[in-house]
Amino acid sequence: MKKNMGSTDRIIRFILAAIFVILYFTGTVTGTVGIVLLVLAGVFVLTSLINFCPLYAPFGLSTCQTDA
Repeated sequence: MKKNMGSTDRIIRFILAAIFVILYFTGTVTGTVGIVLLVLAGVFVLTSLINFCPLYAPFGLSTCQTDA
């Protein structure tokens, strides 16, 4: 897998994941929506850790900075 996520993208995903987890565990979001947000938070953390987003690949997108 080639890296396709830049540091800004990774930071945003970590922040969103933290917000989703906080919303769930404080009881602000519950039920099916809460479970979906927890799963999405897990995906955001996982993709941030491996620096690869599978949804970017088919479209040839990359948020990595390239050396000029």
